[in-house]
Amino acid sequence: MSRVAIMMFAALILLGARPDPASAQSARPVSDDVVHEIAAQLRCVVCQNLAVADSPSEMASQMRAIIRERLAAGESPAEVQRYFVDRYGEWILLAPPRRGFNLLVWLLPLVAVAVGLVTAGALVWRWTHRRHGVRTPPVAVDPAMSERIRRELERGS
Repeated sequence: MSRVAIMMFAALILLGARPDPASAQSARPVSDDVVHEIAAQLRCVVCQNLAVADSPSEMASQMRAIIRERLAAGESPAEVQRYFVDRYGEWILLAPPRRGFNLLVWLLPLVAVAVGLVTAGALVWRWTHRRHGVRTPPVAVDPAMSERIRRELERGS
C-alpha cells in the first residue's frame, strides 16, 4: 500500500469514522416473496379493487419498487406498510385493522349470519312443531267434484 492510503486509513481510525450502516444494509437483497406479501395487503390507488401485487398499472409498479427500496434500506414489513398508511390513510389497506370502528366490518357479517340461522331455525321449528290440538277444519268439497275425483282415480289405476 502506498503511504497516502495508510495515512488516510489512520486518519479515519483516529477521527472515529465508521462505515455507514445504511449503506451496508442497502446492499441487502430483498426477496420477491416478501415484496409480494406486502404488496398483496395494499390496495392499488389506480385500480382500487386490486392489490398492488396483482395490479398491472404503472402506479402499482412504482409502489412495488418503493416497497423493495424500503425493505432494502432495512425497514421492517410493518414499517413499510405504515409508510403507505401514513401517506394514503387506512383506505390503502385491503383488510381493515381489527380495532375500533373497523371492528364492525369484521363482526357485522358474523352477527348477520347468526341472526339468519336463528331465524331460519325458529321458522323450521315452528313449522314442524305445530300445536297438535289445533286442527284445520276440513274443506267442504262439492259432491260432484268428489265423484269426478273418484272416477279419475279409478281410471288411472
